[in-house]
Amino acid sequence: MDSPDHIHISASQRPLELKLGELWEYRELVLLITRRRLTVSYTQTILGPLWLLINPLLSSVVYVILFGNIARLSTDGVPQLLFYLFGSALWTYFSSCVSRNASTFTDNAYIFGKIYFPRLVMPVSVLLSSLSLLLIQLLPALLLLVYYLFVGAVQPHWAYLPLVPPAILLLGLMGMGTGIVISSMTTRYRDLNVLVGFGLQLWMYGSPVVYPLSTLSGLIRELVLWNPVTAPVELLRYALFGSGSLLWGRLLYSLLFTLLLCLCGIAVFNRVERTFMDTV
Repeated sequence: MDSPDHIHISASQRPLELKLGELWEYRELVLLITRRRLTVSYTQTILGPLWLLINPLLSSVVYVILFGNIARLSTDGVPQLLFYLFGSALWTYFSSCVSRNASTFTDNAYIFGKIYFPRLVMPVSVLLSSLSLLLIQLLPALLLLVYYLFVGAVQPHWAYLPLVPPAILLLGLMGMGTGIVISSMTTRYRDLNVLVGFGLQLWMYGSPVVYPLSTLSGLIRELVLWNPVTAPVELLRYALFGSGSLLWGRLLYSLLFTLLLCLCGIAVFNRVERTFMDTV
């Protein structure tokens, strides 16, 4: 019989056992690892945390030149720098949730093999740290948004602003779910680590991040609409900039896709964590 000082750990468990109560008990560890991820990322660099602002700014300038001036893609009336700055920060957030979680088992094998704690601590800490970095990277975009509001260049839909945090969280959970599915598979098939970066590049160009959905038509538009990233991104633009589309049916699809992905990811994750030390 277990007591407060004695915890029985067994390999046998139900595949869909979420263990959220156990994860909550380790919430201080989640916060500790999240804080460590934030502080270690830019140690021993000259500019330090300023890179959090420089990276999206540089990417946005490149997008303005390539997509705005050379390709002359429309931004739905949103000022180009604001459009690309917001899209760049948002995609960096989503892709980091995928890529950093995709190597959960391989990167943390040395810790997992020495001490027990809920393995989901690592993916959740990645989500929280990526969310914190997103809030920092969005600062220039928010400052630009205030300026363009003042000059009347954008007209947000104020009634939909409360949907902004859930849409951002939905993208993060989608990225986390994708990442933990990949991490469970890379314990046996290391080739997937090589394909993650390439797959994310393709996913970005299949998402309305550097272009608005309104520029697409026909079969290509229909394919992009089936991308679960599309509806949350369009919702965010609709709420913040007054452009984009409000796709309730596609939002429900994205929500159901994310819930199913996270459940399947946790099921596979729980199954792999029992034997991954034999293959990593």
